[in-house]
Amino acid sequence: MTTTEPTPTTVETDGPVTGIAFGCDYNPEQWSPDIWPEDIRLMREAGITIVAINVFGWALLEPRPGVYDFSGLDAVVDLLHEAGIRINLGTGTASPPPWLTTEHPEILPMASDGTRRWPGGRQAYCPSSPIFREHAVRLATAVAERYGAHPAVELWHVSNELGCHNALCYCDVSAASFRKWLRAKYGTLETLNSAWGTSFWSQRYGEWSEVLPPRRTLSVGNPTQALDFARFSSDEVLECYLMEERVLRRLSDVPVTTNFMVTAHIRTQNYWDWAPHVDVVANDHYLDHRLPEPHQELSFAADLTRGLADGGPWMLMEQSTGAVNWQPHNIAKVPGEMLRNSLTHVARGADSICFFQWRASAQGSEKYHSGMVPHAGTDSQTWREVLELGRVLRSISEIAGSTVVGEVAMVFSWDSWWAVDADSTPSRDVRYLDQIHAAYRALWDAGITVDIVAPGADLSAYKMVVVPALYLVSDAAAQTIATFVASGGSAFVTFFSGIVDEDDRVRLGGYPGAFVDLLGILIDEFFPLAPGQHVGLDDGSSATIWSERIAVEAATIVASFVDGPMAGWPAATRNSFGDGTAWYVGTALSEPDLRRALEAAAEQAGVRATGHGRDGVETVLRRGPDADYLFVINHSDRDSDRSERGYELTTAVDVDGFVVPSGGARVVRLAALPSPANPSEEQ
Repeated sequence: MTTTEPTPTTVETDGPVTGIAFGCDYNPEQWSPDIWPEDIRLMREAGITIVAINVFGWALLEPRPGVYDFSGLDAVVDLLHEAGIRINLGTGTASPPPWLTTEHPEILPMASDGTRRWPGGRQAYCPSSPIFREHAVRLATAVAERYGAHPAVELWHVSNELGCHNALCYCDVSAASFRKWLRAKYGTLETLNSAWGTSFWSQRYGEWSEVLPPRRTLSVGNPTQALDFARFSSDEVLECYLMEERVLRRLSDVPVTTNFMVTAHIRTQNYWDWAPHVDVVANDHYLDHRLPEPHQELSFAADLTRGLADGGPWMLMEQSTGAVNWQPHNIAKVPGEMLRNSLTHVARGADSICFFQWRASAQGSEKYHSGMVPHAGTDSQTWREVLELGRVLRSISEIAGSTVVGEVAMVFSWDSWWAVDADSTPSRDVRYLDQIHAAYRALWDAGITVDIVAPGADLSAYKMVVVPALYLVSDAAAQTIATFVASGGSAFVTFFSGIVDEDDRVRLGGYPGAFVDLLGILIDEFFPLAPGQHVGLDDGSSATIWSERIAVEAATIVASFVDGPMAGWPAATRNSFGDGTAWYVGTALSEPDLRRALEAAAEQAGVRATGHGRDGVETVLRRGPDADYLFVINHSDRDSDRSERGYELTTAVDVDGFVVPSGGARVVRLAALPSPANPSEEQ
């Protein structure tokens, strides 16, 4: 199909990418108009097919209240259109201009300690502010009226990274909106008091006006109040999207989206609730070098984004060619890394690969954020890799529209993320995303592709579901998992799951609450481990962070603790439930041990791996109507011989014995493999 080798010094281009879109975020307002024609020429050379513009255009489009100047944007739209480059047009509302915050300082957001946050950065507004919303809708209307029928506009881009900085506002306007949201949810104060457990610490409310956001307190606050505020805040920022979306739907037939931030350091938006409102699921993702394995987090985020798209193709709206500007240490990408990152997104369902930004800025807080055209210009490794990526995307264009093959689902919950990471839990070492990432890394290492699903999602298409630290779960979502297992599926549940209901109320009668019957166990006490403490299991495994007193009701003991506070007690179990099997691990196994446990469960469930990643090699399968496409991406410093996999290659491609060079990748067209739904057809 294609091979990706170390980047050559020169690349022949043969027109724009087709099939898989190739694009960028372009900010021509930062540059002299004399440079614009050169930018367009270089975009054509690279094969760029779609460009996002007017993302931060408010101050230029509306320099004074109600006074519009579209001349600059008109010129850029015309240049792109003449070049045959499609436009992802921003509404321009991402940050209010200085005149708006000067005239209306009351729109500025407030932190939990009651202090205002001033303009000078971006997103200097309260999401609940009716004044901000009025002005944003007015600008979006003007933009839609002018460009809504323009033939170059292929996609509407509402605002930008909504809620990235200002998702949580604690001002009086937000407090009033919070109370309105709570009234709609609970109806009466009595119901709210019950849900929040306000009999504790004399917190019972007698009037709606007494209810506030969870502002900074001297002691630990009410966890359900904080949980509901997180839910409210996600909904409130979503409403900022919807108010513009309604304008665009009324004035244009062009599809509408906004860029999600499915990544490790952003947790304020519950994108399961957002996804139904966009025509194209789009995500911004940047490698986070604060994590131990950034490329595995990239894979997880890509799989979660595909889950938000219901398994269909999605759009990578932003990534970087090299370093970002906002981490403590902004690590540049080594040669070939940007291409590997891009192919990982494609392997996991992206049919659009775009970057922030086109030309690296010379000024501002992002001047050291990399661009497709770096400060050094086109005589640079970065530019040569951009050209090479365009060539690669052209060569695999037939993959567009194919879907990722996965037999394992993993349940992911923003509610559980918010609740697990709250105050007053048994151990601050238990962080939700850590447990999600641990299970995901184990499956990645085993070469098992995962579909990320919401709690309560239909599991009938899968052989196995993995449920890491699903602390907060509704009765209905828990029943979905039980029904799946009873019907012959396999579940793998990890500790601190099923503990509380939607109100963060402990399920009484013993842990793991919602999953007691499914797992055939009963836990009466948690025994978190001290920082740095490790315990052993009698199967040779080691673990840390957590232990608990497990009494076996119907399950079979798989492994027991040999030391620590729970020495002699079960640590892992397996239970037959209906026609299926439910596994449970009551501790935080080491990475290799968790991988072995998941591999054993997957093997029993009949799950097929596309390879294994223990040597740093990522393998993912995409399925089209006529062929399957195997992505093999080598993130290690060693060559990887894949010839032993024995796949039938149906193209005349010399894959050199299927050896993937260090830092390289292969995308290989295969004969269509048996459908996961028909394992009896396996060759």
